[in-house]
Amino acid sequence: MEALQALQTRSSQPRLTDPAPSAEVLENIYRSALRAADHGLLRPWRFLIIRGDSRDRLGDLFVAAAESSGDKLNEPQKDKMRQKPLRAPLILVTISSPCEHPKIPQFEQDLSAAAATQNMLIAAHAQGVGAMWRTGAMAYHPTVKRGLGLAQHEKIVSFLYLGTAQENGRSPQETDPNDYFTEW
Repeated sequence: MEALQALQTRSSQPRLTDPAPSAEVLENIYRSALRAADHGLLRPWRFLIIRGDSRDRLGDLFVAAAESSGDKLNEPQKDKMRQKPLRAPLILVTISSPCEHPKIPQFEQDLSAAAATQNMLIAAHAQGVGAMWRTGAMAYHPTVKRGLGLAQHEKIVSFLYLGTAQENGRSPQETDPNDYFTEW
């Protein structure tokens, strides 16, 4: 797929199933992340690969986080929470890991981690892999952050769900660029 076509046709794929991307496809996705805009070449990110039984452990971590916040979950609610990581065969967690720098603020480093995630979305789409960028309350919860081994200064930018799309997903509504771009 040509670059412009990939950029202009990408859409979120919420319904994902096996198989997960192959090792070769994942290598392309990883390499694409590392080419994100990165002021100062700080590489202010890292990524966790969650697949197989690790998805079950992440579901348990989500339940523990909800309960630690005082949520009273019944069994169906716990089961629903545990199922969230099973919505795809593979999850890549983007972690912003900023470093102290006199000229490059943490905010710019967080944006660089987000750009790495966007590059992975485009690389997945270009190779025919379904992808969905998810965050939600669990991305910000201290129990989840601790459970995934984040340092105090780190934050989760995304849970990038990857797999085979079960359907064509949402077709993006055609948008007129002139609605968003104006001369100054």
